[in-house]
Amino acid sequence: MSLQSHQLELLAPARDADIGIEAINHGADAVYIGGPDFGARASAGNSVRDIERLCRHAHRFGSRIFVTHNTILRDDELEDARRMAWDVYNAGADVLIVQDMGLLELDLPPIQLHASTQTDIRTVEKARFLQDVGFSQIVLARELTLEQISAIHDALDAERCKLEFFIHGALCVAYSGQCFISHAHTGRSANRGDCSQACRLPYHVVDDKGRFIAHDKHVLSMKDNNQSENLAALVDAGVRSFKIEGRYKDMGYVKNITAHYRKLFDELIEDREGSARPLSRASSGRTTFTFTPDPNQNFNREFTDYFVNGRKDDIGAFDSPKNPGQAIGFVTKVGPDFVELACDNAATLLHNGDGLCYFDLQKELVGLAINRAEPLSGHVGHWRVFPKDPIAGLRDLRKGTTINRNRDMQWVRQLEKKSSDRRIGVWATLADTDDGFAVSLTDEDGFVGSAHAPHAREPARDAARNEASLREHLARFGATIFEALDVQLKMAQAWFVPASLLNQLRRDAVEALEAARSAGYERPRRGIAVEPPVPYPEDTLTYLANVFNQKAHDFYAKHGVRVIDAAYESHEEEGEVSLMITKHCVRWSMSLCPKQAKGVVGVKGTIKAEPLQLVNGKEKLTLRFDCKPCEMHVVGKMKTLVKTQRAREMAEAPMVFYRTRPAATRPT
Repeated sequence: MSLQSHQLELLAPARDADIGIEAINHGADAVYIGGPDFGARASAGNSVRDIERLCRHAHRFGSRIFVTHNTILRDDELEDARRMAWDVYNAGADVLIVQDMGLLELDLPPIQLHASTQTDIRTVEKARFLQDVGFSQIVLARELTLEQISAIHDALDAERCKLEFFIHGALCVAYSGQCFISHAHTGRSANRGDCSQACRLPYHVVDDKGRFIAHDKHVLSMKDNNQSENLAALVDAGVRSFKIEGRYKDMGYVKNITAHYRKLFDELIEDREGSARPLSRASSGRTTFTFTPDPNQNFNREFTDYFVNGRKDDIGAFDSPKNPGQAIGFVTKVGPDFVELACDNAATLLHNGDGLCYFDLQKELVGLAINRAEPLSGHVGHWRVFPKDPIAGLRDLRKGTTINRNRDMQWVRQLEKKSSDRRIGVWATLADTDDGFAVSLTDEDGFVGSAHAPHAREPARDAARNEASLREHLARFGATIFEALDVQLKMAQAWFVPASLLNQLRRDAVEALEAARSAGYERPRRGIAVEPPVPYPEDTLTYLANVFNQKAHDFYAKHGVRVIDAAYESHEEEGEVSLMITKHCVRWSMSLCPKQAKGVVGVKGTIKAEPLQLVNGKEKLTLRFDCKPCEMHVVGKMKTLVKTQRAREMAEAPMVFYRTRPAATRPT
């Protein structure tokens, strides 16, 4: 395996180009962002002009831009999707992230393709197939263990296909690409970038005898992913691209979380220096920060490392899908328009605009935004807080209530300012020439920029002072992206060089170096599909394969699939089906799993994996348990309203998509 295969890529999200630029500035080796359309975050699109602006900035550091093209497509959308692929490629994009295999049957630009997590990659066979049809990087399912990741890595050619894995952010409870509940209930499809997030709702859990097991719990809501403690193990398992979730997140989140992992990866790279398996970063430069990164400062539902180290009991945010923040103290007094608090840490400062919260007696999170905060005289660490909302509306707030802070305005304001500096190291040389002087800059990647100017040579009056001045001026890189690693003076004697001349030579050399870096930048190459076409691991595909256009059908047929059902969004599944398939198990989380009862005297054999029911108002869903692969299916059917809505849309603006049987007649 080559040294290049040990490059580590920190991949950050961007809702827009400005956030993407700050992700690069805070140490991202790559950024993924939505294009004008067809991204899996419907309201996070960006113009081609903004993609081009982001690419220009990223490529200065050798960082790459991935454009999300990862929704399933109707037949009438394919031509627009093809044109968009060319538009973002011409704008400088390096990668397309793809879900719909129909795109591979189109006239795409020579851009590298990555398989989206929406393609549901959990097996060696699926991963090898995607490698062999031309994907150069594949985003593994979040639910995989280290052992499963390692097995997939060992089965692939690391030079042809690399592994990408989510290391931080929100977790979808279902396997990505295997969630249809949003479309079934609202007509909004997660596979088309418009999820209604039914997983964050509260449910009653009822057993087969009608008994309540849980009341108003968010049993499908997961904590947030955080793999900070597992980075070295993930590297050793074969992951090379480390992805932060969050294309809907704000600037502060992207700055903070990117900086957090940049520091961790830099430490890991430094620790492995000189080892048999040295590591390196996938782009150029060194990043410094004006703040100490802290993931707890951003919105989170508390953290879990999910299934990376095996199944655990505490992966769910069942009490609330909101941000509980961090405990800071407790209530000492409730007044008519104020609350007095004692902070656990006497050094804690509260600020106007801070967000506080607490759990009421029903364990629902209640927000308490600070309008004004005043320290209590003579009581260190004690505060009087005047909330923005009336005290009467803050239910169950009383003396002794634990108070959390989920928004620190001092932190927010700190990240609204410039908070990082990313610099590429250069070796700078000033030399005399036959008719003047020249400055040469060689950067850490071997690119060179130089400038020359004719000038009369005059001996310096004070050689020592002259040398110090020359070194100081030559090392001034100011607002550029460079910093001096070393400065050398190669002159026959101590010549006097006017500061104005030296500064201009340095500026011209920087411009030449930037031009050299731009000219030398190479976009990653498109993977080559194996010929003849390799067979798909299965010869039958259900609606779970998300085939929504004829080109996707043709792709799978070319790869040996004989039976190809239409996507759920084609409305051919009339009855109850699995609307979610999850590794998370409600029975396990509530200690009602038969496997947990094994060996327990008096309990073994009494617990069965019988179905359970989820109830939210009039909504009822069935939970079925497939114990062999240790998976849960959330079963339900499409609402009549969604079916009639589709018929109405078809009448107003005809759509074309893959079906296996004739379309149903529109209701009259």
